[in-house]
Amino acid sequence: MKKVAIIGSGFSSLAASCYLAKYGYDVTIYEKNKTIGGRARQYIKDGFTFDIGPTWYWMPDVFERFFSDFNKHPKDYYQLEKLNPAYSVYFGKNDFITIEDTLDKICIAFEKEEPGSSKKLKKFIQQAEDNYNIAIKDLVYNPGVSPLELVNLQTAKKLNQFFGTIKKDVRKAFNNKRLVQILEFPVLFLGAKPSDTPSFYSFMNYADFGLGTFHPKGGMYQVILALEKLAKELGVTIKTENPIQKIFVDNGKANTIITNSSKIINCDIVLSGADYHHTETLLEESYRQYSEAYWTKKTFAPSSLLFYVGFNKKLKNVNHHTLFFDVDFDTHAEAIYDNPKWPEKPLFYASFPSITDNSTAPNDKEAGIFLIPLAPGLEDTEALRSSYFDKIINRFEALTSQSVKEDILFKESFCVNDFISEYNSYKGNAYGMANTLLQTAFLRPKLKSKKVNNLYFTGQLTVPGPGVPPSLISGKLAAELINKHHSL
Repeated sequence: MKKVAIIGSGFSSLAASCYLAKYGYDVTIYEKNKTIGGRARQYIKDGFTFDIGPTWYWMPDVFERFFSDFNKHPKDYYQLEKLNPAYSVYFGKNDFITIEDTLDKICIAFEKEEPGSSKKLKKFIQQAEDNYNIAIKDLVYNPGVSPLELVNLQTAKKLNQFFGTIKKDVRKAFNNKRLVQILEFPVLFLGAKPSDTPSFYSFMNYADFGLGTFHPKGGMYQVILALEKLAKELGVTIKTENPIQKIFVDNGKANTIITNSSKIINCDIVLSGADYHHTETLLEESYRQYSEAYWTKKTFAPSSLLFYVGFNKKLKNVNHHTLFFDVDFDTHAEAIYDNPKWPEKPLFYASFPSITDNSTAPNDKEAGIFLIPLAPGLEDTEALRSSYFDKIINRFEALTSQSVKEDILFKESFCVNDFISEYNSYKGNAYGMANTLLQTAFLRPKLKSKKVNNLYFTGQLTVPGPGVPPSLISGKLAAELINKHHSL
């Protein structure tokens, strides 16, 4: 039985481990931290439970497809609830638009903002659904080996959508600035500005308005625990507190890895779900595929400043997911992508899982997660974190017409330095490499090393790209590629 050593235990690593174990490999996961989950770990304090990383459950069909590959279903492992409302977006004091759980309801909200917009919205979402059916049900399940993967009858008809942009499409159809911002918001999950994201990626709008937003009871970490349970049922071994220090290559093959305890582990195949750039630094320079110059030139998805806050009361005028777009979107985007710096007036997002799920906070209390998108690689100090918390909490109080500062029991923060120290993340990015036109599919870093015969990669820096559903798919693609080249 061939031994596979997997580095990291995030979504992509856990998914890959399940497929490889199913194929008959002897699989062991090595995780540097005390708990599994990678960027999707959990923080628990004083009866409050927070997802450290992802908080949005979109594209439920991808999760269903994953579990069905093992004759399972998500409900075998966790309880899923569709959120209504899905989220709300603040534009000013007591001025917000609520996005509900069906397209018909969303059309009513759009019509109130811009008469005649619902007809245009239905047409836009219909095209987005077409793109979703091509992309998520087909294209993203290709391993990014060849440009020919993108060529079929369906994509040939949509060629122009690879060269147009989301920003142009949305603004051509809609005049109302608020509606434009709501329609441009989903592509931020892909890690790039709407002006740099190909039109084809409108499938994210279908994921949003067509399929809706869900919540696993107990939080997104329940999905990690589900993957762990499935992996262990399939025979996978998971070892935490085992950071990998070195990958040794002999005769073009990675045959040995060394952990922090200097323990030498022999293996037949190495798969890394850790940061791609970091993984290559574990190799001798001659075995690295991509130079520092290569990584420097790439467009990375943002980092984030996150706060996990325990409130001593229930909050008003907010939903489970609440976006604060009361400042200029383009100015903040410029501070992330064009002229990297701390934004003067940041947009921010807040999640209050305890509104939906009473298991995430004690009775009559609220769990709050606040997120500010930032350029990766910025200076990160406690003073900066503190000043930005004050900025957003003051705005939060004003916009939602409530006082909350005196009701904060505790707050913890997570930012660039933590993404680097906890996940070896390149420049402290939070979401991997952005999905721009020149960083799509076969143009992304490869799943299989070009220089080391049995070294593979999975996760947000390779195909298909950023996000939880793409990470599950990435794990499947990497496992299939391994099995293709090293089948038992």
